[in-house]
Amino acid sequence: MMKRQQGMRLTRAVNHPLISIIIPTYNRWTFLLQAVESVFKQTFSDYELIVIDDGSTDGTGEGLKPYENRLQYLYQENRGVSAARNRGLSLAQGTWIAFLDSDDYWLPAKLETQVRFFAENPRALICQTEEIWIRHGRRVNPQKKHRKFSGDIFSPSLIRCIVSPSAVMIRREFLNQIGPFDESLPACEDYDLWLRISCRFPVFLIEEPLVVKQGGHPDQLSRRIPFLDRFRIQALVKVLGSDLLSSDRQETALQELKKKCRIYGQGCMKRGKKEEGAFYLGLPEAMASRLQSERPVFPSGTFQAK
Repeated sequence: MMKRQQGMRLTRAVNHPLISIIIPTYNRWTFLLQAVESVFKQTFSDYELIVIDDGSTDGTGEGLKPYENRLQYLYQENRGVSAARNRGLSLAQGTWIAFLDSDDYWLPAKLETQVRFFAENPRALICQTEEIWIRHGRRVNPQKKHRKFSGDIFSPSLIRCIVSPSAVMIRREFLNQIGPFDESLPACEDYDLWLRISCRFPVFLIEEPLVVKQGGHPDQLSRRIPFLDRFRIQALVKVLGSDLLSSDRQETALQELKKKCRIYGQGCMKRGKKEEGAFYLGLPEAMASRLQSERPVFPSGTFQAK
């Protein structure tokens, strides 16, 4: 357990854990066990562990029975990862929230390192660590385009998601104010949340890889749900239509919307989906018009998954 060094103060409610760890899972028992055990191996132990089973049929509940005194397990009908994380948030009692995807795992000093960071940076509200990437059982180096930044990360976050849920620790009260994961998004729900945060607040990076991120398996969202950019487009429209952006950030986001809509719209045209393609190709101009006139221009259900 981490020693409480002099000057390290993180306020919390009496008798509540300092950190609430939320693991959403769906039919990933073989991965989940490794994730859970990586939590138990942490050098910092003032936490509660909440596992939200989003409708698994692989014996996840039975498998976790030996750990029932060390974690809180809750089963729900399958509603998606956003609903699972939000359910965990509704149960969380900690001052800080740490997410862990069930196919990732932590190195032992992950929580301790982030707790120390917040103690030394009391005005910080959210930070993440670097990661180790494993693909098909082998370590790989992330490409330059996946580079993480620290501080004002809004502009690079528009291009792609550069914040990993498994690497994040965030103050619970702050997350409650920002709002939960968007359950209408079947994918890119984290992209949406990080945009809503990074447009107003710094997201700090601890340049030490303390998360092992495993990929390449067939049940990853990026493999099961095609054309993910349509959900990034939805998130961009959402943040552009909010009152969160300054005029310069609004213009930056609009330019990224134009790029994504051009690529996705042209792809629709090539696949013979001319009506959908025309909608996306015209979307940036409609969005710019809306920003000027504040008139709603988007029909209900436009962004539903197809």
